[in-house]
Amino acid sequence: MCGIAGTYRWPDGKAVTDRLTDILAHRGPDGTGRYSHPLGDGEVHLGHRRLSVIDLTVTGSQPMVSDGLALTYNGELYNAPELRAELAASGVRFRGTSDTEVLLEAWRRWGTDCLPRLRGMFAFGIFDERTGDLVLARDQLGIKPLFLLRRGTGLVFASELKALAAGTGGSLDVDPAALVASLLYYWVPDSRCAFREAEKLPPGTWLRCGPDGQVRRGRFWHLRDVAAEGRERARDGEQPDIAAVVEESTRRHLLSDVPVATFLSGGLDSSYLTALAARDHPGISAYTIGFRSEDARFEAMPDDLRHARRVAERFGVDLHEIEIAPDVLDVLPRMTYHLDEPIGDPAAINTYLICSAAREAGVKVMLSGMGADELFAGYRKHLANVLALRYQRVPGPVRRGLSAAVDRLPVASARRGYRSVRFAKRFLSFAGLPEETAFRRSYTMYDQAGLLALVDPDLAGTVEDVLTEHADVYHDNDLDDFVNRMCLTDARMFLPGLNLAYTDRSSMAASTEVRVPYVDVEVVRAAFAVPGERKIVGRQGKAVLKEAACSVLPREIVYRPKGLFSAPLRAWMSRDLAPLVREVAHDGLLVRSGLLRREALTRMAAEDAAGHRDFSKHLWHVLTLEYWYRGATSGSGQLP
Repeated sequence: MCGIAGTYRWPDGKAVTDRLTDILAHRGPDGTGRYSHPLGDGEVHLGHRRLSVIDLTVTGSQPMVSDGLALTYNGELYNAPELRAELAASGVRFRGTSDTEVLLEAWRRWGTDCLPRLRGMFAFGIFDERTGDLVLARDQLGIKPLFLLRRGTGLVFASELKALAAGTGGSLDVDPAALVASLLYYWVPDSRCAFREAEKLPPGTWLRCGPDGQVRRGRFWHLRDVAAEGRERARDGEQPDIAAVVEESTRRHLLSDVPVATFLSGGLDSSYLTALAARDHPGISAYTIGFRSEDARFEAMPDDLRHARRVAERFGVDLHEIEIAPDVLDVLPRMTYHLDEPIGDPAAINTYLICSAAREAGVKVMLSGMGADELFAGYRKHLANVLALRYQRVPGPVRRGLSAAVDRLPVASARRGYRSVRFAKRFLSFAGLPEETAFRRSYTMYDQAGLLALVDPDLAGTVEDVLTEHADVYHDNDLDDFVNRMCLTDARMFLPGLNLAYTDRSSMAASTEVRVPYVDVEVVRAAFAVPGERKIVGRQGKAVLKEAACSVLPREIVYRPKGLFSAPLRAWMSRDLAPLVREVAHDGLLVRSGLLRREALTRMAAEDAAGHRDFSKHLWHVLTLEYWYRGATSGSGQLP
């Protein structure tokens, strides 16, 4: 896992590449490398920051140059042993044991045809000295990031947006459409970028720059096609062995020349992976979090620690417990800087603090249960949307009476929050809406009217564009399975846009690699061959994964109520952050610039403080957006 950067026919390319590479130092503190080559009237430059995980010797150093090919690569290939054996059988002689060299030789033999054969997480740039072509590629599911920017015939790329912003002299303009999208979702979709000129290379695609100035693009993998294939497999009666697929993926994700640990929340996904990992690595370390008792009580959070301890004891895991009691006024701007774009999920703080503790203990690689909820319908929103279909059959007068009664209930008192009331209010806000609109409202921050009331009136058209984009993605399939339509939309939007994004950036800020065994091409293929009726059974989400996990885990862990990998936002808002919320709502840069309306923000802050409505997520995201916007408009690329 590393940081990559480069320029292609870019003015002052060497200095820019050096700057990009230096900014990415936290992604790879174990080594740095540069490569340069003339290209007509310009040059190509590649930079690399190394986090040594596979082949710790100099034979794994990058950029890797061999017989006219130069590669800068960020990722891990879990099928590298098989590819190495195939290439060796055809006569390739390897100098070292790194997967980087496997990728370089696979490219030499197959070119872009090697991409669908790669199983892992990756983003890379590879330059061919003979043709003058530079190709960029990103993994199938968008686990690893790759940002790029084109001007004329020139191109610059990097693992992080902040590097591009700083490397181009702070000349990038904020894209208001991306900010509107972030307000809706509390993250920027993978299809958009926070700066106008920059873009994210889409998952499962490649981009080729030629010396003739032409740019060509291609797609080697698409989730929509995988879901369609899964539907046909299900229709043919194929029943994938989910237990076998998850076990095999977990085993592959343990491939490493350095110690590997796991996240262990005590919930199903992390407990299952930890139990499987402990089979191959007895005594493996795991890391879990807890919160200050007063914060957890106010938030009405479940006690996940006792479940994590039970799993650790049963499987001989060395458990490390970390209490999350951060100075949020200090952590907020720091996390905003590292997250690259306005991302309002406080789980990023948890990831960063866990990875920092692991790194201090000498751990470079961790396994996470990320992705299981999206693929197997494990979120509350999935079950809620299924229940909403039934709720719509309730007579209208009964629904209206219930809605009025719930609307009058407070979401918090001075001492504690009322979690069930928050859930009820949330459910009733979307339960009567059409399918796609209901699904969007079940996990986004505002309805159309609320978003229009919050932003500059000149952005009304942008609001419509953002909502249309969600509808277009949701309907871009021919699945006849409601649950799998939700899972497909999550895997295309929610997973790469939020969860994989904050996991990569938070972990790499702590110089730690996080691997996600559920977000694996074979697990994904199996997941979409499972009908929705086997994913949500009665009121049980993720039912098919729970069945698989019962062969390893005790039923009380498998079927315990779902926990939250989040933070006590309401407690923070009512105490630590209350003055900052008032300041930003009344006189923040977003308000003074006209992007957000003061009246809407102050109303939200007042209603949240009084306990009438739960706007804690909304206000937390406004704070992250405020700090990000300060840094983005200062042109410094530094902490605000």
